[in-house]
Amino acid sequence: MNNIKKLYGSQLDALKEEISLYKNEKKLWELNGEIKNTTGNLCLHICGNLKYFLGNIIGNTGYLRDRDREFSAKGISKSELIKQIDETKAILDKMFSVLKNEDLLKIYQENKFGENSTYAFVFSRLISHLCYHLGQINYHRRITDI
Repeated sequence: MNNIKKLYGSQLDALKEEISLYKNEKKLWELNGEIKNTTGNLCLHICGNLKYFLGNIIGNTGYLRDRDREFSAKGISKSELIKQIDETKAILDKMFSVLKNEDLLKIYQENKFGENSTYAFVFSRLISHLCYHLGQINYHRRITDI
């Protein structure tokens, strides 16, 4: 379980680094060409997704997700986005600290990822979702923040 925790931590650190690398904070909220989501919105989406599907469903945090806001909010500061990432990482650290390797075989409580999906499958699915959007953010930064 510790390796999965480290993987999520390293990818959230990479997200924080990408956000930090923007020289012009306004570019976090800029669309360019065929890109449909801003970096700021993708960051909010990644955090909301993890806080809900892992923090709330497995960690029982009580987090209430507002998915629409993840994509409609605009102009949130770089420092606030980084704070959201740090908060997400802390929630996941706490959740992973109480799980054991045998919990990987538990059945996830919602059918969002398919009937009878295990925690292992959900962890894999959500890290791939995070990495997919992290790649989009990296590309967005390199083409807009010049």
